[in-house]
Parts: sequence; structure tokens; C-alpha cells
Amino acid sequence: MIIASYDADALEWAFGIDMSGVEGLGTGAGWGRVAPGRATDGHHHDETELFVIVSGRGEFAVDGETHPAAPGTVVLFDPFESHVLRNTAGEGGDDLVFFTQYRRDAERAMASAAAPAREGFGDRPVFVFSTPPTPNGDLHLGHLCGPYLGADAFTRFQRMNGAEAYHLTGSDDYQSYVLGAARADGRTPAETAAHYSAEIAETLRLMDIPVDQYTVTDQDPGYREGLKDFFGRITASGRVSVAEHDALYDAGTGHYLYEADVKGGCPGCGNDTSGNICEECGEPNTVADLTEPRSASPQAPVRGTAARWTLPLHTFSAAVRDHHRLGRVPARLRELADRVFARPSLDVPLTHPSGWGVEPRGDDTDGQVIWVWPEMSYGFLHGIQSLGARLGRPWQAAAPAPDWKIVHFFGYDNSFYHSVLYPVLYRLAFPGWTPDIDYHVNEFYLLDGEKFSTSRRHAIWGKEILTPDTVDAVRFFLAATRPEGARTDFRRAAYEAALDDTLIGTWQQWLTDLGARTAKHHAGRAPDAGNWTPEHTAFLARLGTRLGAVTTALGKDAFSLNQAAAELDGIVRDTVRFARAESLLTDTPGWEDENRTALALELAAARLLAHAAAPVMPRFAARLAAALGQEVPRTWPRTVELLTPGTPVDLADAVFFRAAPDAAGASDADPVLTPWLTRIARTALRLGEDEQIAHRTLTQLAAGSLQAVTVQYQILDALDVDLSMDELLHGGTLAELAAVIAERAEPSAVAALTPEDAR
Repeated sequence: MIIASYDADALEWAFGIDMSGVEGLGTGAGWGRVAPGRATDGHHHDETELFVIVSGRGEFAVDGETHPAAPGTVVLFDPFESHVLRNTAGEGGDDLVFFTQYRRDAERAMASAAAPAREGFGDRPVFVFSTPPTPNGDLHLGHLCGPYLGADAFTRFQRMNGAEAYHLTGSDDYQSYVLGAARADGRTPAETAAHYSAEIAETLRLMDIPVDQYTVTDQDPGYREGLKDFFGRITASGRVSVAEHDALYDAGTGHYLYEADVKGGCPGCGNDTSGNICEECGEPNTVADLTEPRSASPQAPVRGTAARWTLPLHTFSAAVRDHHRLGRVPARLRELADRVFARPSLDVPLTHPSGWGVEPRGDDTDGQVIWVWPEMSYGFLHGIQSLGARLGRPWQAAAPAPDWKIVHFFGYDNSFYHSVLYPVLYRLAFPGWTPDIDYHVNEFYLLDGEKFSTSRRHAIWGKEILTPDTVDAVRFFLAATRPEGARTDFRRAAYEAALDDTLIGTWQQWLTDLGARTAKHHAGRAPDAGNWTPEHTAFLARLGTRLGAVTTALGKDAFSLNQAAAELDGIVRDTVRFARAESLLTDTPGWEDENRTALALELAAARLLAHAAAPVMPRFAARLAAALGQEVPRTWPRTVELLTPGTPVDLADAVFFRAAPDAAGASDADPVLTPWLTRIARTALRLGEDEQIAHRTLTQLAAGSLQAVTVQYQILDALDVDLSMDELLHGGTLAELAAVIAERAEPSAVAALTPEDAR
């Protein structure tokens, strides 16, 4: 016999409460006490755990939902199921005492890890944010392949699995980088932000990325006051103050320097960086701590001081670590946080002197605005409120709810703000809210080995490559090469090879051939399966394995578009191998029953591909489903299904992918107009003579509207060809535009161009 009694004097601190062990029961066991107002640490473990409430009252918090805990309550938690036990009694109330038993069961843990329920969020609203882009330019492929494609595919998959999921983003209008773009474009900052906000929204549409809430911060009527209220909550917490710290100023103009206005050596890794954040190591800087700082002036910046609202971030190390134990926080982000908090101190300014942005209430910091990065933490909550207003839901930015599930997609250069700074600001503004946030981070996507860059005209813009015929191929290639764990590279030759060899040469060819064989042998209708061979059952099992793999790849815990794209291609390649082996007996008498089983299985593979591709390639998935006589895929498959016998199949003539146009051919076809047009563009954009630009678009060359109008006028004046602004900016490369001009211009006008014109 073993008798164990609760002994308050034997308790020791563990998991955020008082606990003691009980030996000899054959399983792990112990007593626990939760003091009034306290709670156990949130945690996940591989044991199955049983709780028995002995005395006191409180609640269990499980994945955003709460359940009462009273004497006699018994709760069993499966492995990896998040849980917190909280004593809800006020000061002077009773302790909550419980008994717990826990044991390891490898089989149960494996089943729990792979359970479909782990892929979803229950009945909670899920708000998936792609980081709001800066409206100082349009979106290029480096942007699109990261947060925006990731958030879109994630949201689509969750909806197919029954989640109430929404994709939210917008335009981050008050970024200091908008000021530089406004000066270059000859516009006001508000005009520049509005222009590029609209361009960004259009590029997302071309990429087949619908957004449920697109917040344009400078145009939203309630945004400024809501932000001031939020910032007022932070300052009222008593944990931030107006403090004087070192700052840098331009030696020539005396202007305060931060972000893009100043560069220097990162105090963390030593790499060259702009002010406030280092894109290489992800660590913040205070600008004044940059080594060998420099600004636009020929003279080195001068050091001074500035009194700003300042957050002593170093005092929140434990709070950030607790937050990182709650949701999906990749090791990359946790490691960054540990590096940041290894510093003895880090005082982060929350306001900066500027004329562009939202000023906080009060006169403590006249002439300063709320820094746009702390501002963004409010912007997410405001987006939820705006979405709720349209849907008739009671979601309020000033009262975030415990059942909100927030999922962030962002690039690594935004990691500090999202995963370190924002949890602290939420803690200050809403002490009673425990935000449940998952983080998905991507690295830099390179172009021909170098970072995408608007300023260096080193980019491929979304509008330059996206059309209804290319969007599926672009999404597939970006998914396959997305920089998830390391930097990856976009090379146009690799994209065209994937299009020609994989999507056209393998996918399209198989589907066309499958349609032709269905038409030939079964009058264009899905056959019923006949006799099954061991190879047939093995192939069905293989398809089931692929389904399980792509389900895991798109799920919330192991989300990876790289893996999802590989599994989609794997479905096709497995089927092509299977079809090639089975084709040896296609026309052999006596094997008709086996042959129709093989064909039925190929059609099942095509049906599976249509459903599994829907989050990644929605347009292709809808077209393929229609060709198979199916509705647009809206639910995620739980198993591999054969097409209903007799279903019409229209694959033979369906075209899902088209070859890329030959840009070089356009250049060769117009030996006079191509160099003539490139000369005009060089002059308008002030480019060097040695820069090869014939195969680049005006948008890619960072042409603003004024430069485009200059090019438009010179084409009209010389050749009487009136290209629209849309054609100029989004109609193709300069070589392709030259081909268009050649088609419309009078031959005599082209012939009249002098050799000097054609240089």
C-alpha cells in the first residue's frame, strides 16, 4: 500500500506554481498548489497528464478557451495539448490544490502529433497577417514569395479544413521611407502612400491573393485616434518615459537621423546597416551606437541628444521568454531574442522627431511622431476591428479577446519588431490579455545572387511577370524556392526550366495524355475500377502517403511551401511512373479489368492533385477540378478517392500552363527601335551608358510617373505612336515595347530615325 497526503511544507517552485512529487505509483505524480491570482506556466509535453482538483476554484485555459476547475473536476490532457491552470480567486482567496499523474506512451504521443485536430484551431477566429508593406514602391518577387504567398496559402488551407481564417494586411503609410519616395516622385508623402498602396493591392490581386482586410492607415478615418489611445495606454503603464538619450544629426542640415537617413556598422554583427535595424543579424540599433555612421552629407553625422518616449526593453526578458513558450515560435526567433537580451541594457525610442506620422497625445514630445514600428502593433488590432465591423462581429482593438488566434508572416528583417517588441507593447497596453501568436518567418529571396533592391533597380516586379497565364507557374516556382530556412535565389532561367520541364513537360503532358486515354478507352468518362493487382494497391497507398505529407506541409505546425510544392510534384511524378509501368498492357486482350483500375487510379491522382494544389495554385486547381467534372475544391481531402464512374473527363484539350514568351526574339526583331528606346529610357532615368537595360521594364528600372510621361511623349513625338501609361509601366521589357512600337509605327517614320537616334 502507498499512501500520499498533501503537505504544503513539502512544496517547491516548479512550472510557475508550488509542487511536490509522489513516488512509488508507477507513473509520475505530484501535488500542486496555485495561489490566488496565479497560474501554471503554459507548456507542452509528450506525456499524457491527468488533473484532479481537490480544493479551491479556478479555470483551465486550453487553446484560447476556458473550462471551470472545481473540487471533483477530473481532466485528461493528451500529449502536446497546451494547458494552463489558473486560480481565479482574488487576494485573500483560497489556494487551488490539485493532484496530477502523468506517463509517457510513445504510441499515443505519435498519434497525437499526427492527429488531424492538431492541424486546426477549433472554433476560434484566426487572423493571419502578412506584414504590411511600405508604400514607397510596388511589390517585387522578393516580397511576394515571402509573407504574402505564405499567408495566402496558409489561410486557404485552414479554410479548407473548416477554420474561420482571415488574411489581413494593408499599407504601412507612415514609414519614413515614404518621405524619400515622395521627394523622388515629386509628390506629397500622402499622395505617394496612396499611389503605391493602390499599386500593391493590384499586384496582390494579380497574384491571386485575396485579402479580407486591407488597411490603408493614412486614409482610415478611425486609425489615428485609435493609435493615440493605444499609445496612451502604453505611456500610462508607467514602464515607459520621456528620456534623453544619444542621437545623431546631419552635420549639414541639422536634421535628426534615423532609419534610411543614416548608415553605419551594426553594433551587433559589424555588417553595414541602416538605422534602427540590421537586416543581416536582425538586431536593433539605437542609431547612436552605429560604428562610423554616415548620412547624405559629405560630413560625418554629429552626435547630440534627443528626449523621446523610451522603452527599457531589457527589463522584459522574462516576459518575452514566457510569450515564446505559448505559440509557434521558430528557434531562429528565440535565438534572436536571446542575443538581444544578452545586452546589459537596450532603451528603445518609441517616438522620433518627424513631420510624417501620428503625434502622441500630450505635449511631452512636441514635433515627434509615434515610431511606425510600434505603431504597427496597434495596426494589427485595428485591422481585426475593421474586419469585425464589416462582418458584424464585436471585435475591438481596445479589448483584444483571449480566443483570438493571431498568425504572423514576415521577413527575418522584421523579426525583432514582431516577436520581441510587440509582445512587450501588448503586455503594457493590455495587462490582462495573453496574446496567442504563431510566427512564420522567411529569409531573403535573392535575384541572381543579390538582394532585390528598388534603389539599385535590381528587381522583378509582380506586374512584370504576372498574367492569368503565368500566375500558377509563378506561385508554384516561388513556393518551391521560397527562402524558408536559408536564403534562396530567383533565376529566370530556373523559373523557365521549371515551367517548361516540370509544369508543361511533366504535369501538362501527363494530364493531356490521361485525357486522351480516357477518351480512347472509355468515351471520355471515368471508368469504374475492376480487378486490383498488388501494384495498384501499393500505388493507392503511395498516394495516401503523399496526401499525408502535403497535409503536414501546409499545416500550422510544420508549414512549408517548399515541402508542399515538392509533394505536389511528387504526386505527378509517382503517377507518371505508375502509368508508364501499367501502359505495357494497355492494349493487351484479357487485361481490361486491370487496365481500367489503373486508369481509375490515375484519375484519382489527378483529383487529389486538384484538391492538394488549391492552397498553392488555386487557379490551376479550379481548372483541373472542372476538367475532371468536379466543383472548385473547397474542403481538404481526408483520403484518396476515385472519381465517380461515368464522370465526364475533359482533360485532353485542357491547357493549364503556357511557355514563357521569347524576350530575346523581340529584341532581335527590332534592331533599330530597341536601342532607340533604351537611349530614351537612359536619358529619362539618368542611367549610365554601360548599363544593359533592353530586357528590363520601366517599372523594374524604378521609373516614376514623370519619367514614364517623358518616354511616352518622345515616342509620340518621333513615331506618332501613343502608348498608354499602363502599357509603358506594365507592358513588358523595353525590347518588348520596341516590338509593339514597330507594329504600330509607320515604316517610313522608323526608317527616318538617324544612326545617332539608334545608338
